[in-house]
Order: sequence, then structure tokens, then C-alpha cells
Amino acid sequence: MKDAVASSAAARALRSFLEGERGRTVFLEHEAKGLLRDAGLSVPRGIVLLRDDGPDSLLSKTRDLSYPLVAKVSSSRIASKTDVYGVVTGIRDMKELGDAVGRLAGIDGAEGVLVEEMAPPGIEVIVGGIIDPQFGPVVMFGLGGVFVELFRDVAFGLAPLSGQDAMGLIERVRGARLLKGYRGKPPADLSSLSHVIQTVSDLMATGLLQEIDLNPVALYQDGASILDAKMKALDS
Repeated sequence: MKDAVASSAAARALRSFLEGERGRTVFLEHEAKGLLRDAGLSVPRGIVLLRDDGPDSLLSKTRDLSYPLVAKVSSSRIASKTDVYGVVTGIRDMKELGDAVGRLAGIDGAEGVLVEEMAPPGIEVIVGGIIDPQFGPVVMFGLGGVFVELFRDVAFGLAPLSGQDAMGLIERVRGARLLKGYRGKPPADLSSLSHVIQTVSDLMATGLLQEIDLNPVALYQDGASILDAKMKALDS
């Protein structure tokens, strides 16, 4: 299985990405999402605006995006966008977008602003990976919101994970019933969720990443979308 992981689309995308980023270990959200897109996962359409982009650049760069939009401060020095009020959602037109971008670009430490199409609401889950000093590459899965904040409802597995392993990880969380349709709500696409978990597993199994955090991942009846992503490579 290790040979299959080494030649997987995720592993190839990661190696190609890191070759072009020699010397860097911490990556911005749009950079991590670009890697995930190349690895075959779904992320919202978006663009990055630089701090010195003027109104004309704002108009031209966002022309192909569909409202409503979300804007987020982009910076390698800001650990939590929420803590600095660095996210604006529900942007409905160019006036609101310009106001949002202007405020976010003025946040201390801002390097730019990521503007994306707002994803429709779905069931939010968390998928992550880390190199554990004792066990090596570990993959984590859990439901989002109060399930992870209050109940610590998460499950862990050792990378690399097979498709069966990924489904087993999903089954191990107490909130798994919510993903299968609960009280009349439609079931989530567990096949797409398994694919996200396996992709994170393949990335971690390369031994090139220190950690990756996809939080949240929105699940739908058909598909899944990574709404936020953080990634850190191992020091070379």
C-alpha cells in the first residue's frame, strides 16, 4: 500500500508543490487549497487580492466570481482569522466587497485578501493530520461545531489509510448518525468524505508535512468542499 500512496495523485501534487516552494514551511490558505485542488479535492472558486490592488484590479480579478462572496484576511502571521475579525461573509455586491477588502487589508499583519464564492450550507466536519512523535503520521476526523468543541467527538487513524479504513474512521465518531440522514434530513455523501480523508492520509504518509488542518469541510448529498485549510511542511 505504501507504494500506491507514494504514486498517488495527492503525493505527486504535494511533491510538485513543495519543489516550487523551497525554504518555506508555512503556507497561506489559498496555497493549501491550490494543492488540494491539484490533488483532486473540491474547494470554492476564489482569487487573492494584494494590499496594493486598486478598485480597477478588484473589479477585473473578481469579474468571474458569483455573489454572494466571502472575504478573508490572508497572512502567514495571523494564527486565527476569527480572532482579528478577519472574515466577512454574505457579500452581495461590488460596494460591499470593496468595503470588506479595504477593512481586511488594513488589519495588522495582512498580506492580502482571499475572496471566494460562498459555499452553500452543509454538514461541517474536520479532517486533519499531524506527525506524532511516537506513532508517526496520524489522521484525525470529527464532526464540526459543538461536537468537536464540547464533546471532543473525534477519531484517529494511522496513515496510510485504505478506503475501508477511512469509512471505519467515520463510523467511530458518535455523531456519525447525523451523516447518514437524521430526522428527515438527507444523508451526506460519505464516499466524498472518505476521499477527503484518504487524500489527507496520502499527503501525511509522504513524510513531507508536519500538519494539515481542513476545518471546516462542508458535506452535501453530492460532494464535499474544503472551506478552510492550513498546512505546514516539515523543515528540510
